[in-house]
Amino acid sequence: MKKLILSGLLLASTIFTYAQKADTTASKKTGLSGNNEIKLNLFMTIAGVPEINYERILSDDMSVGLAVLIGIDDLDYKFGIIPNYRVYFGGKKANGFFIEGNAAVIGSQNNVYYYDYSGNGFYKNSSKTQTNFGLGAAAGAKFLTKNGFVGEIYLGAGRLFGDNSIDAYPRAGITIGKRF
Repeated sequence: MKKLILSGLLLASTIFTYAQKADTTASKKTGLSGNNEIKLNLFMTIAGVPEINYERILSDDMSVGLAVLIGIDDLDYKFGIIPNYRVYFGGKKANGFFIEGNAAVIGSQNNVYYYDYSGNGFYKNSSKTQTNFGLGAAAGAKFLTKNGFVGEIYLGAGRLFGDNSIDAYPRAGITIGKRF
C-alpha cells in the first residue's frame, strides 16, 4: 500500500511540476516569439529629431516602451525621453491596432528675441534649454513579418506642463525594427 501511495504522489508531482509557460501565439520558426523590440522612427529622423524606441512585450496584448530622441537640427526640441504603455487589439502577439499612453521629459530651447528699431529687424538675444514634463496619447498599428521584422505607423500628441516656448510635443512615427 505504501508503494502505491508513493508511486501516486511521484506521478502527481511530475505532472504538476511541468508548469513552464508556453508562448501560445508564436513559435521560434516564425520570429514572433521574442519579447523585445528595437525600432528606428524614420518620420522623426527625417524631421531632424532621430528617435530610437525599445519595447518590452509583457503579454500578448500589452507592452511598455521607451523612446529616446535628440534634436540635431536647429529646432526647438533638444532631447526627449518618452516612456509609454501600449494595449494591442490584434489577434497575434503585440500586433495590430494599438492605443498608447505616454509621459515625456522634453528639453526645448527657449530663444529670446528683441527688435532693433533702427530698421535691421529681429535679433536673437539669448537662448536657454528648459526641461518640462508632459502627458500624451497615440493610436496606431503594428505589422510583423515572419522573420521578426516590425513596422509601425502611429499618430498622437502630448501636452507639456510648465512655462515653456512650446506647449505640445508630437507623438508620430513610421518605424522599422526587429523583434528578438
